[in-house]
Amino acid sequence: MPPPWRSQGVSGLGAYTTVAQTEDHTAELTAHGKETSIDDERHGGPDIEDSAPSAHDLSSLPHVSDSLPLSAFLIAIVELCERFAYYGLSGPFQNYIANPPKSTLPGALGLGQSSATAMTNFFQFWCYLTPVMGAVVADQYLGKYATIKWFSVVYMIGIMILFVTSLPVSVERGAAFPGLVVAMMVIGLGTGGIKSNVAPLIAEQISTTEAYVKTLKSGKRVIVDPEVTMQRVFMVFYTCINIGSISAIATTMLELHVGFWSAYLLPLIMFVVGFTVLVKFRNTYTIKPPQGGVIGNCFRALFIAVRNGFDLNAARPSRAAAKHRITWDDKFIDELETALVACKAFLFFPIYWVTFSQMMNNFVSQAGHMELHGLPNDILPNIDPITIIILIPIMDRLIYPFIRAKLHFAFGPITRISLGFIMAASAMLYAGILQTKIYAAEPQKIHVAWQAPAYIFVAISEILASITGLELAYAKAPENMKSFIMSLFLLTSAGGSALGILIAPFAKDPWLHWMYFGLAIAAAGTGFAFWRTFRSGSDKHIDAESFEMTDRV
Repeated sequence: MPPPWRSQGVSGLGAYTTVAQTEDHTAELTAHGKETSIDDERHGGPDIEDSAPSAHDLSSLPHVSDSLPLSAFLIAIVELCERFAYYGLSGPFQNYIANPPKSTLPGALGLGQSSATAMTNFFQFWCYLTPVMGAVVADQYLGKYATIKWFSVVYMIGIMILFVTSLPVSVERGAAFPGLVVAMMVIGLGTGGIKSNVAPLIAEQISTTEAYVKTLKSGKRVIVDPEVTMQRVFMVFYTCINIGSISAIATTMLELHVGFWSAYLLPLIMFVVGFTVLVKFRNTYTIKPPQGGVIGNCFRALFIAVRNGFDLNAARPSRAAAKHRITWDDKFIDELETALVACKAFLFFPIYWVTFSQMMNNFVSQAGHMELHGLPNDILPNIDPITIIILIPIMDRLIYPFIRAKLHFAFGPITRISLGFIMAASAMLYAGILQTKIYAAEPQKIHVAWQAPAYIFVAISEILASITGLELAYAKAPENMKSFIMSLFLLTSAGGSALGILIAPFAKDPWLHWMYFGLAIAAAGTGFAFWRTFRSGSDKHIDAESFEMTDRV
């Protein structure tokens, strides 16, 4: 569940609570009813009551999601088209870079697996580094919507460069490699302005900020809970991401049967569709103007804290006004402290992302050494988004409510993220065992379907760790720093890609199985460390209870 948004009078938890407390409280709140949505329960007609819940209501009534507005679905469609373009063009990269033209597998540059892995990791690193710049532009100057719009234009230019330089005549004249490098840089810049802003923009379409009771026409009384609503909107958002990522099925088939140029033309067309939706429905969205100066104040406050022994209280106006020109109040410092503690959780994610990235490069090359039965070797990564699309509604509608309401278990952020790391470790362990079997067997004698469990493990890990990370990044951020804090979460993926570049020299025979086993140990160890850090109270730097991630309401 996302962190609580209720005020003290509604929740009884106070203005600042720990996520560990939230998890326990969530179990109590959902123990008597399942999570669903008003749309599921309304059966037509208007609701006939709208009131603040009593303590008894909070403990006895089902907690449901509010209806999602049209603007949220439109932004989700824009993100679907952008992810269609991103995964559609990046899906063929491993073959495009690694294999020479006219080889058994599709190819263009012939640089080999290790170089291809390094370049794809660099592309991912760049794509997750640039969101910091996109966030600064949005929060300080243009606002989220305008930043997404103008960076989308940059994105389209990058795809055009990739398309033109992948044409057969361009490959023959040696333009493919420089064209790829330029396209990677331009596309990465474009996606940076989108990635850090689209998730906060879709969350801002939700107007519900406090829980309230509704009596549906059917006579059933429910609590419309902003926590459940926010979780629902991010589930929809992530579902659209993964629907878009299935584009790699189409582009890898085009790569195999037509050519790389066609595989890059399709993402360009789809991106234009998303851009059209973004611009055409401009007046439908809830758009908040940029505040300006917030990020600058953030760094000024941090500078004061560092100079005073990392004591953020030293930046409060009551202590710092005599020595520094202060333009913020105590509430800003409270919000900044909340965001910093959330960022502490982000530090664990680079290990997760380096395991996640394996399915975009080394898993593809692994499939090339298996029995393909006419399938492209880079089509298998689509098992991941298909699994996510199937499992998200099951988790949202059945498994999460069952765990909370029937098992009375607080399945909150700590638990979900920790289990996400364990699932990622399981994927790497399985891939290592499979690679050992490939080495022991004759070439192309192991069916490629044996790769499927590794992708399924990765998909489950995304639902548990990645979606929860998005919720955490939005809910913990001060109101005027939503994009910036989201960009810091996305920056952890850049860290994972940087680690991927470091281990790329080991991504070659006969060491691949040891690389997978090492990643499995690293992911499992990091997941355990995350659990211990935020459940045991071992972190002594912040005075809080067992889990020091405070919630701002």
